[in-house]
Amino acid sequence: MTDPETTPEPEAPSKEELRLAMKAFRKRLKLMKLDEESSLGHGPMSSGRKSSIAAIRPPDQFPKAVWQELARQGKLRHDGGGLYAITET
Repeated sequence: MTDPETTPEPEAPSKEELRLAMKAFRKRLKLMKLDEESSLGHGPMSSGRKSSIAAIRPPDQFPKAVWQELARQGKLRHDGGGLYAITET
């Protein structure tokens, strides 16, 4: 058993890590929306349809603390179930 007084506090994510995480999140969201919009089932002469994706699971290469910090700062919104969305500014 560990003593709570000697257990080190987890480090807060650095500004650089938060910046890179946000960039990765935006890229994944963009790719998921493009993938949905280009799916089969649309007529060849139609203009397609808008994506209905609002929230996604964030990239795994960053720890959960990074996504929680971005949500705390108001850059992302936690939608439950491990999903996050970009807040409207």
